[in-house]
Amino acid sequence: MFIILSLTLTFCTSDTQNKKVESNTEKTTLDKDTLHQFIENPQEMLKEAYQLFKEGNDSASIEIANKVLEYGYKTNNDTLIGGALASLCRNSQRSLDTIRLAELSEELATLATNSGNQKWMMIRAHMNAEMWRLIGNMDRAEQFYNESMEISFAINSMGMYTIDHFNKSFVSTAKGDFEEARRLIIKYYALREESDPESEDAYGLIALSYLLEQEKNYIGALEVASVTRRLFQEQNLFPEPPDEKPLIMVEEKVKEVLDANIYEATIIKSKNETVSSLISSICNFLTHYQLLLNFLLFNIR
Repeated sequence: MFIILSLTLTFCTSDTQNKKVESNTEKTTLDKDTLHQFIENPQEMLKEAYQLFKEGNDSASIEIANKVLEYGYKTNNDTLIGGALASLCRNSQRSLDTIRLAELSEELATLATNSGNQKWMMIRAHMNAEMWRLIGNMDRAEQFYNESMEISFAINSMGMYTIDHFNKSFVSTAKGDFEEARRLIIKYYALREESDPESEDAYGLIALSYLLEQEKNYIGALEVASVTRRLFQEQNLFPEPPDEKPLIMVEEKVKEVLDANIYEATIIKSKNETVSSLISSICNFLTHYQLLLNFLLFNIR
């Protein structure tokens, strides 16, 4: 009986150890696969995190960004660290988590100092501007946009420099400075025209729709908002939270104030409109858009 018991215990222990070995081997294999995936295309994972964020799947987006961040720190890859931190900043915006944003901002500032790359301070300023615009503190948002634009211009990051003209126009509109908002929207489209003359940029229409609504041009605002939504669907675009918030507000406001027949007629009319046609016909400043565009192209900065 003692021999049988000993053999049984030996077998069980051996079996358990084998299972542990198998389990550890499987875990190691998975880690290697994950590592290989990061080495092969970590930037694609950041793109996937951004796409998931735009679609509203924050949990999946955060999971991927955290993995890229961990890998970036392990390999001392500034690009991956900064990209992952920027991705996580966007996620904090959706939940208005200013504490988390402050933590991430500190990491971006440290990264900028250690790497000597001011790009990360630019991203830090931009992300803070977006957060404070969402919260409604337009003065703080404006300060951060100004900082972001100053850095982006200095380091020739024209993509960020362009988009912040669009972003800052929301602040100017919210503060009632419609003339400045117009100037920023014109400059935004001038910069877009310079970088890609064939661009049919629907994103900038959000700012135009918001400006028109604040000026109480509700029919114009509805027309632009309707075209914006249609083009977003056609182009498979998903607006980010700070940008969709004013668009939703416009849509709710125009439905509230416009007569049902006028509302429907405007929606029908908008089906034939494009970005170019709207920029050519809607809003006072757009009558002189081409002249201003030509002027700005020679004075782009």
